[in-house]
Amino acid sequence: MAFTYDEITSRTATGDYSYGDRETMLYALGLGMGREPLDPQELLYTYEKNLKTVPTMAALFSARGNLLEGVNYTMVVHGEQRVTLHQPLPWQADLVVESRVAEALDKGAGKGAVIYLETRTKLKDTGAPVSTALSSIFARGDGGFGGPSGPAPAETHAIPDRKPDATCELATREDQALIYRLSGDRNPLHCDPDVASAAGFPKPILHGLCTYGVSCRAVLQTICDYDHTRIAAFDARFSSPVFPGETVIVDMWVDGNVVSYRSRLKERDVMVINNGRALLRG
Repeated sequence: MAFTYDEITSRTATGDYSYGDRETMLYALGLGMGREPLDPQELLYTYEKNLKTVPTMAALFSARGNLLEGVNYTMVVHGEQRVTLHQPLPWQADLVVESRVAEALDKGAGKGAVIYLETRTKLKDTGAPVSTALSSIFARGDGGFGGPSGPAPAETHAIPDRKPDATCELATREDQALIYRLSGDRNPLHCDPDVASAAGFPKPILHGLCTYGVSCRAVLQTICDYDHTRIAAFDARFSSPVFPGETVIVDMWVDGNVVSYRSRLKERDVMVINNGRALLRG
């Protein structure tokens, strides 16, 4: 094997991460905001005047390192993404980022592995905490390294057993992956037809984190009246890919300060995010 349990779970990385209004606006555009350029609410995310930040942008913060060295990337899919905001995400910041492998679950030889990555960020000048992110990847080609098979470090959120309290329909653009990839994830799976075909897809797929951000955008405009400071955490479990140009329908259930959500496709009636949870402030 390319790694052992003790070796991979000891991996850490620390670095600086800076962003400004350009990155904040580009991220919002990559989620499809700005299609109605005169909409005053969406201009708050796509124009530097009184700029706001979509909270899920915190999922992009990372420290460069060898956390996944030895993992077969051609067999990797994103499993879950969780972000906790310790303060509303500023539109610009200089951050210190600390990342580590939080856990590695061995499903057995030929069955793959689930690797959990934790990233904590704080403001460089004051040390004040900004965000904590926990993501999981399913490494289909890396089982049998000698680690435990469970339990997972975080429980799956349960969706209420009733009709949704609200629903939001958001169309993605045919070129949305080309825009979103400029926020940092340049995996050719999302733009190169030959790479997509080799991976078993008829054409490039949308980034999972883009679908995650689109779902956050739905909660922002439907539940939070575009107030980004209300979202304190945003979690998702990925279940199927989206093709650029498809329409994402987000069903939402509101119970106090918890918004449960699922995201599905209008065109194919496929669930793309399940067990979603947004935690609200106030």
